[in-house]
Amino acid sequence: MSSSVSDAVSAQQLTTRLVPQHVAIIMDGNGRWAKQRSLPRVAGHKIGMERARDITEAAGNRGVRSLTLFAFSSENWQRPFEEVSYLMDLFVTGLEREAKSLHKNGVRLRVIGDRSRFADKLQNRMAEAEALTAGNTALTLNIAANYGGRWDIISAANQALATKRAAGDDSPLLESDLERYLNLADQPPLDLLIRTGGETRISNFLLWQAAYAELFFAPALWPDFGAAELDVAIAAYAQRQRRFGKTGEQVAEAN
Repeated sequence: MSSSVSDAVSAQQLTTRLVPQHVAIIMDGNGRWAKQRSLPRVAGHKIGMERARDITEAAGNRGVRSLTLFAFSSENWQRPFEEVSYLMDLFVTGLEREAKSLHKNGVRLRVIGDRSRFADKLQNRMAEAEALTAGNTALTLNIAANYGGRWDIISAANQALATKRAAGDDSPLLESDLERYLNLADQPPLDLLIRTGGETRISNFLLWQAAYAELFFAPALWPDFGAAELDVAIAAYAQRQRRFGKTGEQVAEAN
């Protein structure tokens, strides 16, 4: 690895304590990767799915417990019809092809987001893949599809409020009331949020969950983001001091 960060802390040197338990990735750059090669945008998405498979394996090998990949945002419906249609077909074929492999490797698959807008066939494939892998514990792979961070918060708030009102409780919502209904509430807190492609924004992804996550913006386009690039991001995470509102001295004393 060429990065000075990865040279300072190699993957082999990282202890379990320094490996993020929950990593999320905004997989950006498929279209630009294809354009650079005079290929249609959909070619980039096809390679991007292969890269998702590679990164899932790499994350599991490094001790990550949960990996959340931003596959399709609630805003992506605005893209050209042909591209959206291809992505929907890619989801179906990908789930059909990958579910058995994930199950064989002990990976639990979860799909987060509003599924109601997807075709019945795709919704069925999602449910089948989740059911097949439900008992696996090696790694949880969360695929965010038709997902938006604002939607997640509003949905959780509505559920929490309805529960309180049904119980005759008219008190204001607390963070703890809302958190239990958020997507990923049953998984480790988000430690590291990576975005590929050189952009430096989180684009409505895991807004609540990312409140204290470490952010890492990788210049590589998603199809070029491999295990070595993941190691660079994990190494950068390992060198940071996570304070959660405390002073650096307090954190140092606690460790």
